[in-house]
Amino acid sequence: MSAIAAAPPQAAAEPRRRRLPARAWIGLAVVGLFVLAALLGPVLMPYDPVATDLPHRLLPPGSRLGDGSVAWLGTDQVGRDMLTTLLAGSRVSLLVGAATVLAGGAVGLVAGLVSGYFGGWADAVLSRVGDVQLAFPSILLAILIAGVLGPSVTNVVITLAVTRWVVFARVVRASALATRDLEFVDSARVLGAGHLRILVRHVLPSCWQPLLVAATVQIGLVMVAEASLSFLGLGIPPDQASWGATVAAGRDYLGSAWWISTMPAIALAAVVTGVGLVGDAFRDLADPRAQL
Repeated sequence: MSAIAAAPPQAAAEPRRRRLPARAWIGLAVVGLFVLAALLGPVLMPYDPVATDLPHRLLPPGSRLGDGSVAWLGTDQVGRDMLTTLLAGSRVSLLVGAATVLAGGAVGLVAGLVSGYFGGWADAVLSRVGDVQLAFPSILLAILIAGVLGPSVTNVVITLAVTRWVVFARVVRASALATRDLEFVDSARVLGAGHLRILVRHVLPSCWQPLLVAATVQIGLVMVAEASLSFLGLGIPPDQASWGATVAAGRDYLGSAWWISTMPAIALAAVVTGVGLVGDAFRDLADPRAQL
């Protein structure tokens, strides 16, 4: 009887297992759909996303073309199929978002580890550089850098990585500051472990979780920034499909061909919302106070 009576307190002491909420699954489904569209788009829609077809320009969604095919989302002002343009634009947006987060996250990880672990003059210099950068609106800084580098996918990734590294550096720095003086780190230091070993084996593991949460949130913001630069003509070059450039091209046709700007805007809003839902769910799961 004593063993049976002791079971409920033991079960109550176990940490409560957290589950992803329904909104997170919806976000994952939306993001997964766009990832599949980016990967399988060239196979499903063999049209050239930048090839023009002036006889079939400004056709509404569902129109049938001369070769018998159907333009499910219509055509734009130069006859390009909107569905093909959206599929190609999704590949560019997801590529830029992932590459920017990887590049900016790598720089921010190194800077945050050095700043948080060593402190001193390294922390002071990196923190002041981050403060100066954060004093400028990120989109204005991106416009300045993109205007100097010129439009290309590589330059867009470099531009957005420069504007985002400080976010990752601040997150990693906070985790490194909280970990460097813990007992197991002091024990490793007493046993003769070098700084590099302590950083890799003891400090870095504590930084992964908040870094991944920040990366998830930043992907959506980066995609919006890329679309903004392309809208202004400073992002993806004209010979490649881009949601922002397509929205900009359809501004003069909002009254007669609303689908040119509306379709890519809806796609961008959907994928950014999906990424945001996933990021919020990961943030809640990573919060230790939510597991009590």
